[in-house]
Amino acid sequence: MLSHLFYGLAKVLRPDIFLLLLLGVWGGIAIGSLPGLTATMGVALLLPVTFGMEPEAGMLLLLGIYIGAIYGGSVSAILLRTPGTPAAAATAMDGFEMAKRGEAGKALGISTTASFIGGIVSTLMLITISPILAKIALKFSAPEYFALAIFGLSIISSISGKSPLKGIIVGVFGLLVSTIGMDPMTSYPRFTFGNVNLLNGFSFIPVMIGLFGLAQALYNVEESEQAVKIQQKVEGVLSALSEIKRILGTAVRSAVMGTFIGIIPGAGADIAAFVSYNEAKRWSKHPEKFGTGIPEGIAAPEAGNNGVTGGAMIPLLTLGIPGDAVTAILLGALMIQGLQPGPLLFKEHGELVYTIFSGLLVGNVLMLISGLLGIRLFIKVLSVPKNILTPLIFVLCIVGSYAMNNSFFDVGVMLASGVIGYIFMKLDFPASPIILALILGPMAESNLRRSLIMSGGNYSIFFTRPISAFLLTLALITFITPFLKDFIKRKNLGN
Repeated sequence: MLSHLFYGLAKVLRPDIFLLLLLGVWGGIAIGSLPGLTATMGVALLLPVTFGMEPEAGMLLLLGIYIGAIYGGSVSAILLRTPGTPAAAATAMDGFEMAKRGEAGKALGISTTASFIGGIVSTLMLITISPILAKIALKFSAPEYFALAIFGLSIISSISGKSPLKGIIVGVFGLLVSTIGMDPMTSYPRFTFGNVNLLNGFSFIPVMIGLFGLAQALYNVEESEQAVKIQQKVEGVLSALSEIKRILGTAVRSAVMGTFIGIIPGAGADIAAFVSYNEAKRWSKHPEKFGTGIPEGIAAPEAGNNGVTGGAMIPLLTLGIPGDAVTAILLGALMIQGLQPGPLLFKEHGELVYTIFSGLLVGNVLMLISGLLGIRLFIKVLSVPKNILTPLIFVLCIVGSYAMNNSFFDVGVMLASGVIGYIFMKLDFPASPIILALILGPMAESNLRRSLIMSGGNYSIFFTRPISAFLLTLALITFITPFLKDFIKRKNLGN
């Protein structure tokens, strides 16, 4: 295996291919940092460029964009509280709070380091145990997907700050909104009121941009006199390196979780980020500090969502099944080159497979170097006067929400979401549960109904299958833990 890796590394370090990989990483960071321009969109836009390239060059260009974009989403999440990608929504909770304290450089340094750890760990797992992990993914059917969605929804009570009940209220509201559109089983329109724009429901990207970006801009306008001044401290980058020992355990654990979630087709980096954030909070000795701006609150979601990059490649390369939307495009890129992903790919095109492995390793190193060197440039955003920065955020929100589907309806959704997000901020309601509900609600509903069709209406199917039973048990524990902690705390105070 080592000889194959060295061959792949030599191929990656060939000047023309290395340059393409570097340009892919830089382009991915730029795409990811702009709200609305997701990793999927970036890879899709550059796919036609690879048609005339040799397979190794084309794949590494696209993988560079993938790696860079997943990391890039954290830049705007930390500096502006406007996640560049859905996967960075969890990062905004602690990252922006740290930036407000004047530790933007430190927050970006932690994000970059954790992203690197997540990418490297997932790639090493891809190289060493991909066939074994792929077999686990094959065991997932409708009941397991339903249980996974419920587990994802159960963390709402944990990421809701001081009031789990407020988080649940917002989460239920998000689940109700997620039912708008065509029925997933019968395709019958629900709650569309004759509006064709609602047939596919609300896209969560405009909603996310509105809830986080526009809401923050509106809040800045209102608080212009007493606005929080975010000081730029580039020196914080060095202090971020001193935090490595503190965040290493969290980052590695989150990277492993992100890899496993990436293996499961359809889960994706956004789910991995929120699950990793919740588990970091559960393992922490000071969970009450999450949401106030602590290193672990940045390291966990960033290592988790970057862990998906290697994890999602496992079912793609070993089974020909894409792990997420980006790898679905990469599947198309391979097939355009006349290659069929699956077990035979390792046998017939082993050089390409190990070039991809080496490219992922080198790509993550390039992302680390580019991210750390670019912090001085990123942080210049904070020196822009507020009367210029706030309108700029408005423009980015409008462009980002329109760019996804070229739809002014999405711009309207973003504006409405921004007003709702602003009201939530004033009432101290968390916004993250809505995004989680919009992502996982349709997944839970469709797989619940498919499971009941499989079992003839018997709900025991969820408890007789080991993986779904385990996930549902874990979901129950996750859901009730914050309430138990709150009860015990109030009881102790009463005594």
